[in-house]
Amino acid sequence: MRRLPRALALVLALLLTAAGCGLAAPGGSDAEPRVTILGPWTDEQERQFKDVLDGFGIPYTYQGTAATREVLLAEVQAGNPPDIAILPGVGELVEYAADNRLKPLTGLYDPGEYGNPWLPEAEGIKKDLWVPLKVDLKSIVWYREGETPRPAPAPLDAWCAAMGDDGSSGWPGSDWIEDLLLQQAGQVLYGRWATGELPWTAPHVVTAWTTWAHLLAQGSREERQAILTKDHRGPAGGHGLLFGGGCSLEHQGSFARSFYGDRRAGAAFTDSAPLLPGGPYTVKAHEVSADFAALFGDGEQARTMIRRLTSEKAQEEWGREGGVFSANSAVPARTGAVEREVGHRLTEQRVPLCLDASDVMPAAVRDAFYEAVLLTVAHPDEPVLPRLEDIQKVQDAQLDRVPRLTGVCGRPQ
Repeated sequence: MRRLPRALALVLALLLTAAGCGLAAPGGSDAEPRVTILGPWTDEQERQFKDVLDGFGIPYTYQGTAATREVLLAEVQAGNPPDIAILPGVGELVEYAADNRLKPLTGLYDPGEYGNPWLPEAEGIKKDLWVPLKVDLKSIVWYREGETPRPAPAPLDAWCAAMGDDGSSGWPGSDWIEDLLLQQAGQVLYGRWATGELPWTAPHVVTAWTTWAHLLAQGSREERQAILTKDHRGPAGGHGLLFGGGCSLEHQGSFARSFYGDRRAGAAFTDSAPLLPGGPYTVKAHEVSADFAALFGDGEQARTMIRRLTSEKAQEEWGREGGVFSANSAVPARTGAVEREVGHRLTEQRVPLCLDASDVMPAAVRDAFYEAVLLTVAHPDEPVLPRLEDIQKVQDAQLDRVPRLTGVCGRPQ
């Protein structure tokens, strides 16, 4: 998922917290209590989300930032957490749940409408503490309409590869390693690795990481430096890397269409498995991601906001107007050729779904993962095992205090 570099994110977190937590929305006077919401959506995605919120008639304040982790931590430490926090992954929420910071969502949504793996549980933690509001399909590759790729591994110069976000972030590279492990080893080993049961130094993890490093090694030092610094969204005001980045394939989630602007209708996708390095592989599972909402406040207005956000009506409206996908099985399927294909993969029972591994890891482990990814881009010829040993050391320290997640892979209902 999209992350800011830690130093920049901490500065932004302090500035945003000091500034008073974002913009107020219509729906009440300044004297009325407002539901405070922290979320990952900014710019156009923020506008679309606020259009949904405005329809509820509940006074609110929304703060959108790419630094959700850092801002939330600063607000919690200051004793002023938001009523609702929406995070791109459930790993950090487990840590807050272990500290008894989260309020139960029991009765605010119907768990029966959410199949696997959308409601993962944590060992020793009570249920109903988070719910997905928006989901995306991964394990796919975008290409320009009319330029269908051959079902065989593609060379580095064909790929739209970039680690930049608001600084080098590492998460686009982690998606590659996750997808490679998933297609090479399958959902069981992937799930064990994502939740800390399978060591980072296990042969399947080493193989996946080495496979990606070999692809990167095809590029020159200058080309790899460009991968580290280029923004994965493409130039500002442009049409993404796929339409102007000098490449023909983009290993990116279903949200990538938002990068393409008015060229999005010219983008199509296919499963990543045949095109990944070391393949072609058969599709063993699809990686997915989700933005999870959790309740830090116990006010009735905040509870009502969660109830409305998870409702079939709101989820359908957001999908129609904002182009997002829902994990709620009661929400009607989206129209449009690409939307139908994404929806089919999110709901078909034949192929399992697995949550993005870095999103279910403890924050410290995820950060070590991203750092190792960036080092591999810079130096793909160096042995990967020492880097994996370093991540394992971080994980060993975390698993003593952070509950282990379960149910991160499964077949949709």
